[in-house]
Amino acid sequence: MSGLIQDTDEHQAIRDSVGAITKRYGQEYFLERSRAGGDIDELWRELGDAGLLGVHLPEEYGGGGGGMAEAVVVVEELSAHGLPMLIWVISPAICGSILAAHADHEMKQKWLPGMADGTKKMAFGLTEPDAGSNSHNLKTTARRDGDGWLISGQKYYISAIDQADALLVITRDADLSGERSALSIFVVPTDAPGLTMQEIPTAIVSSDKQFTVFLDDVRVGPDALVGEAGRGLQQVFSGLNPERILVGAICGGIGRFAVEKASAYARDRKVWNTPIGAHQGLSHPLAESHIAVEVSRLATRHAAELADSDSPAVGEASNIAKFAASEAALKALDQAIQTHGGNGLSKEYGLSELWFVTRLMRTAPVSREMVLNFVAQTSLGLPRSY
Repeated sequence: MSGLIQDTDEHQAIRDSVGAITKRYGQEYFLERSRAGGDIDELWRELGDAGLLGVHLPEEYGGGGGGMAEAVVVVEELSAHGLPMLIWVISPAICGSILAAHADHEMKQKWLPGMADGTKKMAFGLTEPDAGSNSHNLKTTARRDGDGWLISGQKYYISAIDQADALLVITRDADLSGERSALSIFVVPTDAPGLTMQEIPTAIVSSDKQFTVFLDDVRVGPDALVGEAGRGLQQVFSGLNPERILVGAICGGIGRFAVEKASAYARDRKVWNTPIGAHQGLSHPLAESHIAVEVSRLATRHAAELADSDSPAVGEASNIAKFAASEAALKALDQAIQTHGGNGLSKEYGLSELWFVTRLMRTAPVSREMVLNFVAQTSLGLPRSY
């Protein structure tokens, strides 16, 4: 199905490479592993071997030397084949981008090549039970202990930490407590003494499970600090804007998947010898869904281009792309399920099991309400509501 996005030759090659790999595995592989609580290690490693996990990371550290524009193509195409992979957004995108921008050479050398080839994964620890994603209200603290730090606190809804080698954790710097925004970022191995995790049961069908993470006086050395102590608030945005952009890409792919599935079904399914797609009651909602999905894809690509050019407008564009794409994808998926009738709830068609992960994207990584707050206050200059 044609769309508004016109790929460069390089982007088309990336898209074709992703498509060839995902077709060998298929959506059913992804769903079966997810239902069983299993992993998708074979697919992950193959994506890494093909250079599709580190397309945006620096070449000197094993990446492809591209940017968010290339990452968007990979993540969207995975989702367009029915494989929305949260871990791609978390490990190479959020964590990889923060390390690439702010870590020293030794830390980059230790982690980035493994992220790029699929042999290492990193989880991201920002959200807390009482603070949500409000970084100004974090309670997890890091305090000096000799030449290192002791980290204590709790993180909530941390994706895929059971698969990860380390947690990139955002902390309040106890030694700079007089400064409201004094945050520090650390890489904490997941086998560090004092770090424990507890799974959060959810309705999401995904190989990437959710966890509460407890840090009880976890000691890290000086080599665990990312960048400069107390500068974490500025540093973390190197990962948050890519996160929003790539959630837009996930949703753009899911939207494409849903519209294409529904359109094929509406062309083939006949009632009283007439394809159901001939009826405007179905064709118009699908056309409207296609329009919304394509507009969101354009917004996501634009946000990626702004990120790659270090534009100051990237924050606004990333939030708008995430909002537009998550709304469009959920509407498209709902319409696709409706077009299939009862079959929309059948596992055979692979639609209903995408519902909860798509619905999650209206809430995570930032809720639609917080995006509206941002746009109202930043874009429109309206008074702050909080």
